[in-house]
Amino acid sequence: MKKSESLKHSSEIPVVYKEYKDELKGYISKRVDFKEDVEDILQNVFYNLSKIDLIENPVEHISSWLYSVAQNQITDFYRKKKEERLPSFSNDESSDDDFVHTVFELLSDPDDSPETKYIQSLVWIELEAALSHLPTEQRTVFELTEMEGFSFKEISESTGIPVNTLLSRKRYAIVYLRERLRNLYDELLER
Repeated sequence: MKKSESLKHSSEIPVVYKEYKDELKGYISKRVDFKEDVEDILQNVFYNLSKIDLIENPVEHISSWLYSVAQNQITDFYRKKKEERLPSFSNDESSDDDFVHTVFELLSDPDDSPETKYIQSLVWIELEAALSHLPTEQRTVFELTEMEGFSFKEISESTGIPVNTLLSRKRYAIVYLRERLRNLYDELLER
C-alpha cells in the first residue's frame, strides 16, 4: 500500500499498521513524555481505525486521517491530565495562571484547521525550547503539574519536597516561560 492511498477494506489494516506504526510513534513521542502513554495513544489511533466500517466509509487519505486522530488523542490525553492549576496568590499571579491556561487551551484545541495545527506546532516547539532552559527542579514541577496532572500534594508526598517549595519552583518556571514566550503569546494567543 502506498502512503497516499485510501483504505477500503479492513483486511488492509495490518498493512497500514506496519507501514505507519513507527512514524506515528515518533510523532506522538515528541508530544508525550512517557513511553506507556505513547503506546496507549498509538493503540487508540489504530483501535479507532478498526472501528470504522470501511466498506461504507473508506478512508481516502490514510496518512492524514492517522495523524489527525493521533493529534486528537494527544489533545484528549492532556485534557484528562490537567487536574490542578497554580493557585493565584495575588492579581499579578492570576495573569501567570491565565498565561498557562491559555497556552494549554490552545494546545488542546480540537480544531483541525491548518491554521490551528500550525499555531499548535509553533507553540509546542517554543514551549519545549523554553522548558529545556529551565533549571531541572523548576521544569520538573511544571511538567508534573501542567502536563502530567499531578497535584502539588502528590509530588510532595513522593519526593519529600514541601508544597511551598514546589509552588515557588513552579512560579519561577511560569515567570520564565511567560517572559520567554511573550512575543508568541502576544502575536498568536491573544487573537
